[in-house]
Amino acid sequence: MITGKLYIISAPSGAGKTSLVKRLTAELDGLAVSVSHTTRAMRSGEQDGVDYFFVSADDFKTMIEHQAFLEHAQVFDNFYGTAQQTVEDNLAQGLDVILEIDWQGAQQVRRMLPESLSIFILPPSVEVLRQRLQNRGQDDAEVIARRMSDAVTEMSHYPEFDYLIVNDDFATALHQLKSVIIANRLLQSQQQQTLAPLLQNLLN
Repeated sequence: MITGKLYIISAPSGAGKTSLVKRLTAELDGLAVSVSHTTRAMRSGEQDGVDYFFVSADDFKTMIEHQAFLEHAQVFDNFYGTAQQTVEDNLAQGLDVILEIDWQGAQQVRRMLPESLSIFILPPSVEVLRQRLQNRGQDDAEVIARRMSDAVTEMSHYPEFDYLIVNDDFATALHQLKSVIIANRLLQSQQQQTLAPLLQNLLN
């Protein structure tokens, strides 16, 4: 039975993680991005089950009690979490699964699934990161200052990750991200399953 690989992708806000993952899944087959559960309100343009699974605080707490999450965290007044069953179902179907989570969530997932691989996306400089946050036009100066402070904490955990990619040039970063996925698909342990009929034919 061919099973997929779990990839954890983390980055400070503004490093371009979401844009990279969106392009990656559009250009590379066999990938699934895990949809998180959250208790925050749905925003305009969002869809339940696509952007997030939007649930009540009581339902979220029930899922915690039933140990349904690979990882979960409280961010300000809202809860976010990755359902273990959804991830395992996708992996069992042979899909490689991507989790877009922070370093704390990454630590939780690695404890439960140590065979997962983790990738950290870095900005080319602090100045570029600040400029990207400002250019988004979504946050005021106070929020941007807090995000910049949080980014330093986030980036200090880079040694915990298997791969580091600097998102200076988007096309280059995307190519490097693809290369990580493709290289791991070509590992002998993976190819032995994928190419089983061919190998049997060649050796008989």
